[in-house]
Amino acid sequence: MAIIIFLVMVKVKKPAVVYLLNLATADVLFVSILPFHIVYRFSGNNWLMGEGMCRFVIAAFQTNMNGSILLMTSISVDRFLALVYPVRSLPWRTVRRSWLACCCIWTISVASTVPIIIMQQTQPIPAARITTCYDIQYAEALHRFHVYYYFPFYLSLLYFLPLIVTTFCYIGIIRRLSAASIKGAQKRTRAVLVSAVVLCVFVLCFGPSNVILLLHFLQVSKEATNSLYIVYILGVGVSSVSSCMDPLIYYYSSSQWQRHVYSLLGCGREDPPQARQHRVLLHKAQTEGSLSSKKTETSRFI
Repeated sequence: MAIIIFLVMVKVKKPAVVYLLNLATADVLFVSILPFHIVYRFSGNNWLMGEGMCRFVIAAFQTNMNGSILLMTSISVDRFLALVYPVRSLPWRTVRRSWLACCCIWTISVASTVPIIIMQQTQPIPAARITTCYDIQYAEALHRFHVYYYFPFYLSLLYFLPLIVTTFCYIGIIRRLSAASIKGAQKRTRAVLVSAVVLCVFVLCFGPSNVILLLHFLQVSKEATNSLYIVYILGVGVSSVSSCMDPLIYYYSSSQWQRHVYSLLGCGREDPPQARQHRVLLHKAQTEGSLSSKKTETSRFI
């Protein structure tokens, strides 16, 4: 629904729409690979679809998670520039540059999964008569992969740095919205709510899985135990909730979003009288401003 609204009704004419469209695409990617995880877990952690599909599913899941984090960071930066530096940021905030940023995000997300794609991910367990996917790996490969790849790259570039940037941007946005010069209590409250939702997604959804995974592999590399693995699986489930939180970001990102949803569903909805009056006054003010600017230009010409 989000992709249809962005492409057909809203149109991709603003940088924010570009980022939200790519975020919706990342959610579709997650939904498309979810059935493979469901079959795997309900089969008793027995992977029946081969080594190639195991690598693809795990890589797609990691790409979705990393892409979602970086796209949410981009949205926060775009909103920060649009609100705090509305004039100075106009040359930077273009649709073309937004698409370029999204291409870089997807490139980084896919490149981060290259070690997963090139390494063996399935491991047969004869005693249990199952074949695991990504759950169990050789200790030497596990140590080399996560100590030299996951720790510095994943945690620094793909979580902690985006978390710091997003926190900084939304603190700046909230401070700007709290200024006395900003009018419109309803819009201010909605913007603050969006800020709170995004920060909650970062901290509550992506935080536990990354921290627990770090502790889990540190424990495995030293003690060769899997006592934190079940907790990690629960953390991954919590991180998946981010795909359910994204529609809230879509909904509150634009004042036109709710009207587009009702229109797409075929449900007519009339605006309240105050909203209609506000829209009429806004249109009148814009018209008068346009006429005055034309008179000014005419007088200058004369």
